[in-house]
Amino acid sequence: MNNQLANDLINFGLMRGADFVELFVEETRSSSVNYNNQKVETASAGTEFGIGIRLLFGTDVLYACTGNEDPESLRKLIESLISTRSNSQVSKDRIVIQDLYSIPVQNISIDPRSVEQERKLNFLKQADSVARGISTKITQVSASAYDSHSSILIFNSEGLAVEDVRVHSRFSIGVTASDGKEIYSGSESPGAQRGFEFFESLNIDNLAKSAGERALLMLSAGYARGKKMPVVMGNGFGGVIFHEACGHPLETEAIRKKSSPFTGKLNERIAAECLTAIDDGTIPNSWGSINIDDEGYKPEKTVLIENGILKNYLSDRIGSIEVGVRRTGSARRESYSYAPVSRMRNTYIAAGNSSREDMISSVEEGLYAKKMGGGSVNPATGEFNFSVEEAYMIRKGKIAEPVRGATLIGKGHEILPKISMVGNDLEISAGMCGAASGSIPVTVGQPTIKVDEILVGGRS
Repeated sequence: MNNQLANDLINFGLMRGADFVELFVEETRSSSVNYNNQKVETASAGTEFGIGIRLLFGTDVLYACTGNEDPESLRKLIESLISTRSNSQVSKDRIVIQDLYSIPVQNISIDPRSVEQERKLNFLKQADSVARGISTKITQVSASAYDSHSSILIFNSEGLAVEDVRVHSRFSIGVTASDGKEIYSGSESPGAQRGFEFFESLNIDNLAKSAGERALLMLSAGYARGKKMPVVMGNGFGGVIFHEACGHPLETEAIRKKSSPFTGKLNERIAAECLTAIDDGTIPNSWGSINIDDEGYKPEKTVLIENGILKNYLSDRIGSIEVGVRRTGSARRESYSYAPVSRMRNTYIAAGNSSREDMISSVEEGLYAKKMGGGSVNPATGEFNFSVEEAYMIRKGKIAEPVRGATLIGKGHEILPKISMVGNDLEISAGMCGAASGSIPVTVGQPTIKVDEILVGGRS
């Protein structure tokens, strides 16, 4: 789409009463290969193109998308959107789109579109071989490689005309161990905003060994006993609980609907003084970073909680207007098929001053949740239930026997004040986040933290 067509379409919407018109044009080439049980299970590559059209009437949103770039078809689509409004609107002044500005391309050494699947498959075969070599109890290995290259154009009735290129790559491995009666799985899934050089930089052997050895260790472990106790949560993916139970309720998408326990609590204490939490869209080449958000707005490093005090929400255009806060460059969407809403980017609890050893030694009896697994959360209440992929009991200030079947259960806003120690070993981990605007790349993270009391689910 060129500037002239974008200009014509936007003015077409304005002259029919829209307060704001936005065009989101996307072409994404993605490829993936999955190697499961020593066979290529799937291998795919394809290109998707489409245009999303968003009209705002105040803060009412009308949205449609199409794969048809014919100018007349696009005008008819705008006309059909406007026809859904029963009341007539006064036409707005015409605008002129600026010259197209191209965001500087991120540091990509090897364009993934230039690399054949066979080169990626070699990494997956290597991972499979290393994992299976750990033990005869390893019964299943699944490894995958994914990459995407997206070209984005955003035009709007404020004169914006911007072009962005987004490249993502991710490697995943899951390893299952069995003793003939029971099974247990371990996994690793790093990702980054990088090209094929990302796969070349990975230590495939260490990732395969980490997943496989965790599966074997936990297979032989006894079961956790459920009760309330202190929990030391490991760094990295441990941040998934904060992301799900606290991060989503801090998005203006939840705040504006008054479906968050943090509604109306800016500048109030919501967490222990030792806790600072950040959502940063600017970390170079991080999986969850963005060059611009999906409204064309510049991202930033947003301090959400500072020393326990709620400082900011994550906002998009609509959320900023309805909640009355500044925009943070947090509007995101999976693709042109979705209208953007406020979403997280790289969300983490900032590093503190405590060591993991000090936290462990401060616990008489509790749980060390070294690596978190998946789970569920009710964003309206902050209630969560997450499994622990690798866990150990803490007894008399020392890490004791491994235990499996542990889950952490609670409410995010109730747990925040109970975080009494924050470690100095911050790590972030790649993940995918699903919400109203689809599934998007994010990172979650934290240093090791100590929660004074949380309900641990297990066997009685």
